[in-house]
Amino acid sequence: MVFSGCSTCSFISQSFVTNMELSCAVQHYEWGKAGSNSVVAVLRQSADPTFLIDEDKPYAELWMGTHVNGPSIVSLDNVLLSDWIARNPGSLGKKLTATFGQQLPFLFKILSINKALSIQAHPSLDHAQELNQKFPHLYKDANHKPELAIALTKFEALCGFRSISDLKKHLQSIPELSTVIGDSLVSKFLESDEENVQNQLKQCFKALMTAEESLVESQLLSLISRLESSDENSKTEYQLDLLKRIHDQFPGDVGCFGIYLFNYIVLAPGEAIYLGANEIHSYISGDCVECMACSDNVVRAGLTPKFKDVETLCSMLQYNAEPPCKKLFQSISEDSNTSIFLPPVPDFAVAVIKVGNSSEYQLIPRDSASICIVVQGCASGENLVLKKGKVIFLNANQSMTLKTSQDSETFVCFQAFCNC
Repeated sequence: MVFSGCSTCSFISQSFVTNMELSCAVQHYEWGKAGSNSVVAVLRQSADPTFLIDEDKPYAELWMGTHVNGPSIVSLDNVLLSDWIARNPGSLGKKLTATFGQQLPFLFKILSINKALSIQAHPSLDHAQELNQKFPHLYKDANHKPELAIALTKFEALCGFRSISDLKKHLQSIPELSTVIGDSLVSKFLESDEENVQNQLKQCFKALMTAEESLVESQLLSLISRLESSDENSKTEYQLDLLKRIHDQFPGDVGCFGIYLFNYIVLAPGEAIYLGANEIHSYISGDCVECMACSDNVVRAGLTPKFKDVETLCSMLQYNAEPPCKKLFQSISEDSNTSIFLPPVPDFAVAVIKVGNSSEYQLIPRDSASICIVVQGCASGENLVLKKGKVIFLNANQSMTLKTSQDSETFVCFQAFCNC
């Protein structure tokens, strides 16, 4: 998907939409792409030309929603979206309110990643509540965080444990990895039957993540040195380039071994992965649209300078071993212009709307409030410029007519709403 502007932008009908353009928070996490290399920065400036991009600063995430760590603001009134919703609860829709009360249940984001994110997972709803009660300074809300990532550019991720056959192959052929885990545990895993293999995988993973730092550092250097002197087939098979890239970012970090335990997935633009509770993952590079339950809970155990809760992560994970194709999440077509991702949770769904040039399209009304962001092109109506980077809040059951001009490129926007 190519991001660019268009020469002919106009407006959208429905007067309330004019009032519901949102100004959204940018997060400057150090793993984000810097300056105008970041899709986050480019979208933010496209929506607001007064937004100045610092070329030396990372622009990691754009948050669209009501989460307290990055709340959106209703531009016209300069009030928090959460406050506006509190005064206008009918905007949410009856189904949403019946399920979640008078609050937006999802958090919508754009991510622009230059450096690998932590090896992490997100707790289930019950576990999130437990962690919040016991460790409120670490886990500051009590919600779960299932999430959907839809690639905007080439997008690299580690996601879920590899198939058992892949794991056995790597443990047999990478002596440095076996040394860190311990030969005895590796042997038990290799000899385990179908009934016990998940438990043995758990023991191996915990041993890896709790290994002595000096041992991890020395074995990573040994592995890189050995692969550098190997033939080209071995360098490719054992992903030397990926290993060195992550090791350069996090020298000596045990998470570097994760590329041999987790599925390495490269998404093309438009492809998606869904991550439920307790699924191990790490985003490596690229840009994506992400939607999740309204939470900021993360349990980390590698590739991060932040607090690592290894014990909690190892105990909570699903140890399902599956091939990477099982991790892809498919959309379904609603009509010729709209496809929709429907994850197995009520908190959110995401629609992708595409309108070609010289076209008119009636947006499908949703029975919950929604948030839309334009990532390409522009559409016309009556009284709001809807161009690349614009973010709007739509009331439940609200529709609008999108019109594109003859010389405009394809209009593309993403819409997040409740899935209840």
